[in-house]
Amino acid sequence: MSTPPNSEEFYKKLKSQLQDTSLWPTEYLYKFIVISDKEKIEQIETIFNYLGAVIETKESKNGKYTSVSINVTMKNPDAVINKYKEVAEKVEGVISL
Repeated sequence: MSTPPNSEEFYKKLKSQLQDTSLWPTEYLYKFIVISDKEKIEQIETIFNYLGAVIETKESKNGKYTSVSINVTMKNPDAVINKYKEVAEKVEGVISL
């Protein structure tokens, strides 16, 4: 999902799904994949600073990529989408799942 061809359409659909499936505020699990670069991982972690997020990282078998899982309480679907957009803007080459 790094940047879908029609990202506004994608985010609109995601917002609708989040509104239909969750009571807000709720815990949300973000998953990102980046090249195993300490700076890129720290950029993602910084975006979620001060939110009480639980962040786990796991390197791929060959060590080329790192998955970053972030479990955090978000107040509404817009807040979830804003974080996805912020990560996509600030972290080059990130893949959002």
